[in-house]
Amino acid sequence: MVALGVILTAAAYTVYLERKVCAWIQQRYGPNRVGPFGLLQPLADVIKLILKEDIVPARGDRIIHFISPMISVTIAIAAFALIPFASNVVIADVNIGVLYLLAITSIGVYGITLAGWSSNSKYALLGGLRSSAQMISYELSMGLSVVGVILLANMMTDSGQGYLSLKSIVEAQYENTWFFILNPIGMFVFITCAFAETNRTPFDLVEAEQELVGGFHTEYSSMKFALFFLAEYINIIIASMVISTLFFGGYLAPFVEGTIRETAIWKDTFWFPMVWGIGWFGLKTLIFVFIFIWVRWTLPRFKYNQLMNIGWKSFLPVSIINLLIVGLLAFVLNEYVLN
Repeated sequence: MVALGVILTAAAYTVYLERKVCAWIQQRYGPNRVGPFGLLQPLADVIKLILKEDIVPARGDRIIHFISPMISVTIAIAAFALIPFASNVVIADVNIGVLYLLAITSIGVYGITLAGWSSNSKYALLGGLRSSAQMISYELSMGLSVVGVILLANMMTDSGQGYLSLKSIVEAQYENTWFFILNPIGMFVFITCAFAETNRTPFDLVEAEQELVGGFHTEYSSMKFALFFLAEYINIIIASMVISTLFFGGYLAPFVEGTIRETAIWKDTFWFPMVWGIGWFGLKTLIFVFIFIWVRWTLPRFKYNQLMNIGWKSFLPVSIINLLIVGLLAFVLNEYVLN
């Protein structure tokens, strides 16, 4: 329940942060009326959405129309359980954590696709179909970039937890050799694919207000619309956490992690590694959340044919070549450097 409260609160204030950053970029004030500095604006938005009328298209499928937003938000929250926040703080540290994470995030597209179909609207249906095509196009490249991380983790750790465990991947970066240094192309591909997976600009073709009115959620209102909105921002947070975990050391501090673990007065207490790890992990996650927001209000949207071309003709071959290079690097380091 604590973790659920944290992720829901974080999603609400990510919306607040987006509105503030947007205002800053556009030289406006942003939310500043409800509470000090507008901090209660997310609460006001929730109350407004609860009080709005829930409208269902007359010729739509009422049951699937109701279930679709629940699928999206449930899948988004489920991915949260695998993230290691500190060396001693992880809800579910499973040996196949990476596979589970990729699988669970892929299922999230069902909520959007079913929402588009059940609305009985051509705009919503096109948004749902775009989401499916987008997921297939970018999931391959994202998976291949993660395989490179697994190879590096396999080379650099002797942990018995399994190399598909997210915590093992973090601990493999303990000596400050963060994987974005050894696998920069994979990092770039993964981050770009994360934008496509979360349907964020410049890959927000599933909504595309100028073309599809609102895309898959055109016929949604009240709390069902709020659930889609919530799922999007939870996915942004989860994507930022996964980027931090796979490529930027997760809960490890830069440059001083080993020294702190060996010399800190409180290193043997339970609370010190928890506070230390959560602090660094939260800072890294916040940076990437800011990048997601910054990109949205900076770059224009791609056209749909450009979206598909980038996924299949650019990222997929680059990911395959990069995986071969990372595999060769891992072999050389393992045979001639580390041993």
